[in-house]
Amino acid sequence: MGACRGRGRRFPSAPARGGGGGGAMSVAFVPERLRGKAEVNQETLQRLLEENDQLIRCIVEYQSKGRATDCVQYQHILHRNLIYLATIADATPPSTQKSAD
Repeated sequence: MGACRGRGRRFPSAPARGGGGGGAMSVAFVPERLRGKAEVNQETLQRLLEENDQLIRCIVEYQSKGRATDCVQYQHILHRNLIYLATIADATPPSTQKSAD
């Protein structure tokens, strides 16, 4: 079995049951020494949203193949990304947020 693919992103196959955990890196991952110094711009947010889309597709693919336990690493990355996005949204003043209309 290969990797989940789509839209230019490639996520490695989930580890075998009981296997160790390498895992995919997220664009939201920032090393400790750089935290708070990265500029959040529209391009970064768009890449993160596209990554989340691909993560969800991988999760659904693994679950549909009966490999729900193998997609846990992707669920963790998706969760981290969503928390990151929520933190940015909470920290953004209402006057700078775009309208969803």
